[in-house]
Amino acid sequence: MTRLATPGAGRLGDAPHPSPRTDPGSSVVRRRRRALLLALLALTVLGGGGGYLVYGSSLLRAEHVKVSGNSVLTDHQIVSAAKVPLGGALFSVDTGAVSRRLTAALPRIDHVDVERSWPHTVALRITERTPSAVLKKGGGFTEVDRDGVRFATVARAPRGVPLVQLTDPQPASVRQFGTRELLRGAIEVSAELPRSLDGHATAIRVRSYDGITVELSGGREVVWGSAADGARKARVLTALMKAQPDATHYDVSAPTAPAASGS
Repeated sequence: MTRLATPGAGRLGDAPHPSPRTDPGSSVVRRRRRALLLALLALTVLGGGGGYLVYGSSLLRAEHVKVSGNSVLTDHQIVSAAKVPLGGALFSVDTGAVSRRLTAALPRIDHVDVERSWPHTVALRITERTPSAVLKKGGGFTEVDRDGVRFATVARAPRGVPLVQLTDPQPASVRQFGTRELLRGAIEVSAELPRSLDGHATAIRVRSYDGITVELSGGREVVWGSAADGARKARVLTALMKAQPDATHYDVSAPTAPAASGS
């Protein structure tokens, strides 16, 4: 008997080949590709939306400048010198450039922290220099901080800040060191004075490189000597003043052999 071949049937032992339309592997691949495309599309939309929110939206624009920490400088002076670009994206404000503009334009500023305060504010936290000594200059006074930086000239000397003066300077010292170096030594002394003397030092007089004397309120004085070994002299002076609180004359020019006298 002759058997008729069944359409689609192979030889004995051959497995039937599934139709491409019903191949489960192909379906999984297509689903994965579709999910990947959708994910990429979502990321693109979110990225574009986020970029627009940060750079183009009015929701995050720089609109205000907030100043804090200042006591001598006015808010107007600081804002004018900062030149913060307002109206644009807050994220685009160059905080480093703002800081550099401020310290260049206002030497009284020792340090400034510039921060973006979301959603609309640029915050400026100011640290001003404080004078440890003043120098007479024409009709005014130049303020000098503990680092020796001359940062401002004012009409009146600030209260409690010693005035640095060259008093009958020895010609030999002037020839050897120059007046600028002698004054610098006195400024270094002002920076080393003990904190307990803040507001009590009225003048720092210089006669020579190693002839610096600090005048205190109440008719007291401290013979300091040279500016060298200042930190040690400050410690010795603090101990000496505690041991001899009624003395009017202190000598720490040789810190290994300090002396106090008068009452």
